[in-house]
Amino acid sequence: MKWVIGNWKSNGAWSQNEALLVALKALVCENTRVGVCVPFPYLAQAQRMLQESKVLWGAQNVSPFGPGAYTGEVHAEMLCDFGCRLTIVGHSERRQYFGETNAQIAEKIQRLNAVAITPIWCVGETLEERERGAWQDVLRQQIVEVVEIVGAAAVENVLIAYEPVWAIGTGRNATPEDVAAAHGWLRTVLSEVGARSDLPILYGGSVKGGNAAELFTVEGCDGGLIGGASLSAMEFAAIVAAAEKE
Repeated sequence: MKWVIGNWKSNGAWSQNEALLVALKALVCENTRVGVCVPFPYLAQAQRMLQESKVLWGAQNVSPFGPGAYTGEVHAEMLCDFGCRLTIVGHSERRQYFGETNAQIAEKIQRLNAVAITPIWCVGETLEERERGAWQDVLRQQIVEVVEIVGAAAVENVLIAYEPVWAIGTGRNATPEDVAAAHGWLRTVLSEVGARSDLPILYGGSVKGGNAAELFTVEGCDGGLIGGASLSAMEFAAIVAAAEKE
């Protein structure tokens, strides 16, 4: 079974969300786990509109802290109030713009585990890291540093999203061979640190309706974390349809 998870990023408006969420409810997803991660202000809207559907909803981030004097933070128990089943942690944009570390990501995974929300744990390398041949070392470090903190058991139920940062919004695309190599390497590292090597690994690099079928046939690719294309009902439906055929 494939996973197709939309990430709206910092996009959305109440009225346009309504139309998009109605379209999500109408998707045929018999063989695919479909979800959408929305900005915090729209969690109530997603909950209201999707609770009678097969589509899961969740957040794009979570505080590494629990309740307390942490102004501006949204902690895991709050996400439970909105019925969140999924939450993204360690997205490349959080790492790039907000300096998130592997240690913070580990804490977020633990916070989500404590309330039975599935973490979508993002890993991936930049263009500079890819071009100097360091992509394997980068992915290894991102996996190892988190598992060393939380333990292998704590990542038993996560989804991993491989994001080649160099293929997100740049016009460059990872080839199926690139995806297969990265997902295979991640499974090797997971096994080395005592974690499940069969964890679902999603691909998160500019997946669209036109390339989804090819990507989803890659061995070891269990679906996609969808960015810009998740804002188009037609594009997202095409991606889900591609997953349904696998």
